[in-house]
Amino acid sequence: MASGAPRFFVSHISGVAVFDPAGDQVGRVRDLVVILRPGRRPPRLLGLVVELSTRRRIFLPMTRVTSVQAGQVITTGVLNVRRFEQRPTERLVFGELLDRRVTLVDTGEEVTVLDLSVHQLPARREWEIDRVFVRKGKKGGAFRRGKGETLTVEWSAVTGFSLEEAGQGAENLLATFEQLRPADLANVLHHLSPKRRAEVAAALDDDRLADVLEELPEDDQIEVLGVLAEERAADVLEAMDPDDAADLLGELPEADKERLLSLMRPSDAADMRRLMSYEEHTAGGLMTTEPIILRPDATVADALARIREPDLSPAHAAQVYVCRPPEETPTGKYLGTVHFQRLLRDPPYTLVGSMLDDDLLPLDPDATLPVVAGFFATYDMVAAPVVDEAGSLLGAVTVDDVLDHMLPDDWRETEFHLEEGEVPDGG
Repeated sequence: MASGAPRFFVSHISGVAVFDPAGDQVGRVRDLVVILRPGRRPPRLLGLVVELSTRRRIFLPMTRVTSVQAGQVITTGVLNVRRFEQRPTERLVFGELLDRRVTLVDTGEEVTVLDLSVHQLPARREWEIDRVFVRKGKKGGAFRRGKGETLTVEWSAVTGFSLEEAGQGAENLLATFEQLRPADLANVLHHLSPKRRAEVAAALDDDRLADVLEELPEDDQIEVLGVLAEERAADVLEAMDPDDAADLLGELPEADKERLLSLMRPSDAADMRRLMSYEEHTAGGLMTTEPIILRPDATVADALARIREPDLSPAHAAQVYVCRPPEETPTGKYLGTVHFQRLLRDPPYTLVGSMLDDDLLPLDPDATLPVVAGFFATYDMVAAPVVDEAGSLLGAVTVDDVLDHMLPDDWRETEFHLEEGEVPDGG
């Protein structure tokens, strides 16, 4: 998100234009999608409903919004043009929250909601509605002039929005589990009934469900994917790490696999097919096709900006891979690796091409799991490049992928919980 736009009132982006990074308009904002939480906790802003020039309305996740400024919203690029369908846990700001009668907690007085303030949480990509602009007196339409005192209060200062604590719907269940890490939520889902698991999966947004699917046992992954509509299943697969998505696709019947691949973006489907062409327990089968790739004329500042991307896992952010164009895998000639620690030691204007670690031989895509594990253990690495015979970077293997395939098949079913005050060994 742009540092200059950590907060905005929803009325200010009603109908504003949405642009891609090249400056081309792709549509206009028609609504905002939030998820309510129990008690008086502020709701989380999931994304925007954008109307394209074709009049189709689509969902734009806030994780793919890079800037919210007066008169415009900037996206990261490619949009998912699947028609927006509101889920049971979601609320539309313009359609359901504005012009609503709520009650001030302190006085019990009924007021009308005129506007809502959204702010970005510090050091995170999440956005919350934290303040409510209300008018006392008789009911009046949002954004319209009227009599009565107006004031801005904290979200917790009003009641009439939030979920009731009681109830067993997926909405309340999701609100309860919202703060869980994907691995912990996956553990919870594993122990739910199939019906309950399907309800929660249907209510999760695509990115969250993708993160959780990556942590589920294989049988649960297949079950959850099977209860989703095919178009949504393809979207969730696209949101997963390519190596995890390829592993999951590889477990499906051939007809189902091909049908889902045909619904995915061609570039994503090509990555999936390439990954599935390798044996599962080889470097090619373990690797991700989306490591951080830079040209040799990129600077340390460029590299650090890429590493700061919050969606990256620590292992993926541990180093960058320097290659000749093209910069998408398979790349041009692989030149070497620059480790995160080295980036911290050199001035921001230094070219990454001048600081390569090219002493270690990269992994061959056909290297077996024991060879890959031995490489990591010998050289104390957390990630390693995979390069073909032509010298092109195909992807990168991370230590978590190696562990996933070396641990027992049922390791994901183990619950890792510490008693209060207990510290892990070595901590």
